[in-house]
Amino acid sequence: MESRAWFAGTSDLASTRRGASSFLDSLSSHDCELAALQSWAKTWITIGQHNSSLVELNLQKQALDIAKEAWLCALTAFEVARSLLADGNRDDPEISARVESDFRKFGPALGYTVENLRISCDQVQVPACYLPAGGSNLRLPAVICISSDEEKRMSLLRRLLPVIIGRKMSILVVSYEDVAGNSRGESEMLLSRCLDYLSCCPDIDRNRIAVYGDGSSAALATDFAAYDDRVAAAVCDAGLWNRARTLGCIRWLTRATEDAEANSAHSPQLTHKINCPILVPVSARGIVSVSDVVELHANCMAAAVPLEVILPQMYRGGAEPENFVILDQRIFDWLEKKLNE
Repeated sequence: MESRAWFAGTSDLASTRRGASSFLDSLSSHDCELAALQSWAKTWITIGQHNSSLVELNLQKQALDIAKEAWLCALTAFEVARSLLADGNRDDPEISARVESDFRKFGPALGYTVENLRISCDQVQVPACYLPAGGSNLRLPAVICISSDEEKRMSLLRRLLPVIIGRKMSILVVSYEDVAGNSRGESEMLLSRCLDYLSCCPDIDRNRIAVYGDGSSAALATDFAAYDDRVAAAVCDAGLWNRARTLGCIRWLTRATEDAEANSAHSPQLTHKINCPILVPVSARGIVSVSDVVELHANCMAAAVPLEVILPQMYRGGAEPENFVILDQRIFDWLEKKLNE
C-alpha cells in the first residue's frame, strides 16, 4: 500500500489531486485504524513538506508558475493529512502551523494575498477572509463560503484554494460560529451584509454572487438564499435539516409517525422560496442523507424546481475519510457553470 501515496509527491497539481482522490477512495476499514491513519498522515505531511521545499526553490529561480503548482500541491497534501486526523483532531497543530506559515510566506510572493475583513451589521461585526480573483478588468463572479461548525474560515479557504485558482472567481469566507445567529433571521441579515460588501466591490458582478454552505452550514445557506433574492446560485441543504427537525418535533409531540413519514415525501417549502439554481451535495461533513436527497430531487423535478444533487461516487460505511478532492471539484464546477450561464 505504501506506493499509493508516493506517486502524488509531484509538483503537478492535476496529478497530485488525482492521486489524493484515488488514495482516499482506496482506504479500507483496516487502513482507518488509528495507527494506520497516523502513519498515512505522516506520509502526506512529508509529501506536503517536499512540495513546500520546491516552492522555495522555484521562487528563488523566479519560476513562479512552477512554484505556484508546488504550493497548491502542498496545500492538497496537507489537507489529506488533516482529513486523516479529523476525529477529534481536525486542526492538528503540526499541520496547521506549517500550512499557516506557508500561506503567509508563499501567498503574497505568488500574487495571492488574503484580505482579512470585518463586515458590520448593526452592532455586530463579522470576520471574513476575502480572496479576489484579480488579473482582470472585467467584473467577475464571487462565492460567499460558510465553513462548517467544525472548521475555521481560514482552514476552509486553504482547502478550497487549489480548486478556486484559475476559475476567475472571488471568494469571501466566513465561519459558522460567526454567522449562526441566536435569533430568527440574524444569520440571514449577517450574510446579506456580506453580499452587500461584494456588490460594492468594483471587480465583482453583483448579479453573479453565490453562496456555499459547507457541512453543517448548508442549512444557513438555504435560509440565506430564501431570504435574499440577489443570490445567483446556492449550494445548500434545500431545507432538509429544518424539515427533519420539524418532523422530529411532530413525532415527539403527537407520536403520529406514519403521518409524519407520509408528509416527508413533499419537498421542503423553502425550495419554493429560492429563486436561483440549487445544488444539494451529500457529504460526510453534511447533515442530509442520500435517501432524503434522492426523494427531494424527484419531488423538485416534478414541481419544476431547479435543483440538482451530488451523490457519493461510492457508498461507504465506517470511518473512512471523505474524498473532499472530488466533492470540492464537483461543487465548484457547478458554481462556475451556473455563474457563467
